[in-house]
Amino acid sequence: MNKPIQQLVDELPSSNLTVSMLNALDFVAPGEWQNTVGFVNTIKTVTGEDDEDLIQQIGERAIYLFNDKSQGYQTALWLYQTVDGTDKVLGAAALANKIGETIPLFGFLNSLTPKPDKAQTIDLTLKIVAELVAFCQINGIPGDSIGDFVGALGEYGGESLIRMVALICVDGLIPLGPDFIDKSLSMMSQMNPQELQQNPTFRTIQDTIPGNGVGGKIDFIGESLDGVKGWMNGIVTANALTAQSVLGHCKGFLDFADDKLDYVAAFLDVSTNYYEHTGTQTLAKRLIERAIAEI
Repeated sequence: MNKPIQQLVDELPSSNLTVSMLNALDFVAPGEWQNTVGFVNTIKTVTGEDDEDLIQQIGERAIYLFNDKSQGYQTALWLYQTVDGTDKVLGAAALANKIGETIPLFGFLNSLTPKPDKAQTIDLTLKIVAELVAFCQINGIPGDSIGDFVGALGEYGGESLIRMVALICVDGLIPLGPDFIDKSLSMMSQMNPQELQQNPTFRTIQDTIPGNGVGGKIDFIGESLDGVKGWMNGIVTANALTAQSVLGHCKGFLDFADDKLDYVAAFLDVSTNYYEHTGTQTLAKRLIERAIAEI
């Protein structure tokens, strides 16, 4: 880890394209997510404490827990960062001056290449597996505990829920369509190990994915997908989600033609880091909750 956890939380942006996108998805989980930033502010928000000495103790304990390599917190954060760390051809700096106004997508089309369905499917499935493994790391349970993870999804709230909502909408519905889970399951069942090994994200995180060899890891990815299928389809059905309904809520900060959905998906992919942003928030909250329990 290059930066301490308190610095990462302090550096979370209060407004940028990622935050605008997550706010736009509030209609799926109304009021669930507030963009809590700043380490001390997060401690105060999570605990309700205003005693400076106690806040200092909680912060020091949380930092100690994060730095303890026998715990899984650093691995979880690395996973959140890595699955969001694909090349961002449109740097955040290029968009920083546009926050607060509508970003016209047309000017960016020449620098965007929509991903083929297979590449998009790999990205989606790796984010699901990263979420599962990070959940297990944070909670100190075996990394192949698909049942525990699926059971916990029903209790997801706050930044964890909005992260999964964004996954469903931005990495599932918009690029792959309403049957994105079944399409992904079908593709993964037919994928050969060489195809998966060509994916840079898989090559980076493969050692954290349960399974013997690449074939075993493909099996685990498929089992993970099958495990979350019911919960994800339930979110889609309960909110009558379509690519068009999701993008309708994005019109507040993005200006695009309705026949360019694949370009919108590519744009959001390369210009947002919602997994890292909300993953950092999740990790900070779990550390603080454990720290106060131990104090």
